Amino acid sequence: MAVIDETPQAHSAPPKKKDRTHWLYIMVIAAVVLGAAVGLIAPELGKALKPLGTGFVALIKMIIAPVIFCTIVLGIGSIAKAATVGKVGGLAMIYFLVMSTFALAIGLVVGNIIHPGEGLELKPYDPSTAAGENPTVAFLLGMIPGDIPVLPTLVLAIFVGFALQSMGKSGEPVLTAIKNIQLVVFRIMMMIMWAAPIGAFGAIAAVVGATGWAAIGSMAILMGAFYLTCALFIVVILGSMLRLVTGLNIFALLKYLAREYLLIFSTSSSESALPRLIAKMEHAGVSKPVVGITVPTGYSFNLDGTAIYLTMSALFISTAMDMPMSLGQQIGLLVFMIIASKGAAGVTGAGLATLAAGLQAHKPELLGGMGVIVGIDKFMSEARALTNFTGNAVATLLIGKWTGELDAQQARAVLSGQRPFDELSLNPDAH
Repeated sequence: MAVIDETPQAHSAPPKKKDRTHWLYIMVIAAVVLGAAVGLIAPELGKALKPLGTGFVALIKMIIAPVIFCTIVLGIGSIAKAATVGKVGGLAMIYFLVMSTFALAIGLVVGNIIHPGEGLELKPYDPSTAAGENPTVAFLLGMIPGDIPVLPTLVLAIFVGFALQSMGKSGEPVLTAIKNIQLVVFRIMMMIMWAAPIGAFGAIAAVVGATGWAAIGSMAILMGAFYLTCALFIVVILGSMLRLVTGLNIFALLKYLAREYLLIFSTSSSESALPRLIAKMEHAGVSKPVVGITVPTGYSFNLDGTAIYLTMSALFISTAMDMPMSLGQQIGLLVFMIIASKGAAGVTGAGLATLAAGLQAHKPELLGGMGVIVGIDKFMSEARALTNFTGNAVATLLIGKWTGELDAQQARAVLSGQRPFDELSLNPDAH
């Protein structure tokens, strides 16, 4: 009897789509350089390109409310599920909330010290005059739908999230439906982000055309301060906590995760190193259950680098537009960012949407400065991703120690290089 071999067909996986987002980063960088050159060489032409940046900001505004609604509803569900895991989940959520709040506060402190964007004098966002006197430009910009108020959307999302959570099993179909809607919303966001090079080109050309080298200097100061703040946060804050709680050295941990940092730097996303972080934390002596709960939860709720970015960028825009926020407004922005930044990790453009939502909720006229941030956002994405990743690695070791699920002897041996990680043992399908 003939035997039919169905193994190749049964186990053949569908071809994986190639990730082309690296082309987006390259195009944005090229657009920023070209926009700055146009603004310096032909200032009047640069200022005339402002509607390109205005249109892109309008597209971002269009998608803010759907992004906030979906991520908050699903985020509340995820928080509740993580907390039900027990001691590890509850401890992880408390730690993540405290650390992300602390990172947001650091961004505000640094922003108030260095005053990034000072002297740019960007004009406030005004939809009625943004198109100038060109009726064609006005018609095209008018085609973009108006924005939905953010704060009412946020309040509604919180109530919906808790209501669905209280429904238990009967609420799961609705959560699944919202999750599918979120996929559509993020696909739209990705489509908008592919227009980022055009928006960045117009925005940078306009601001450089109006202010010359001052714009380039202010953007360089913001990027430099952001990178320095992230480095100090990792070495001083995270390093001190790691040393006090576990006795481990932060530089030894950074060396242990060197390959992951290279992977993150090349992709500008910490998501690419998630499976490797899980495997390496288990090898470093943290128990499998603690790693399995802490690392995935941290990827959604422990975004230290993104938190610093959000508050520093908001202060940059308010200072550049000569519309500084009062202390009360800054505290309100911090509280808003704590809530709105949850649940959108790893989604291209979600950081920009969250920043835009915070500005719209507190000072809608500041949205006109978003175009400049779009231009330099990609230059800061690597620092954000590396800081987020390091924060989650440190959190896993700390929570392992607090719950008695960390093998300290194994951790010291691994980080000292005595027990190196076996790359061949990392099965791509294991996690």
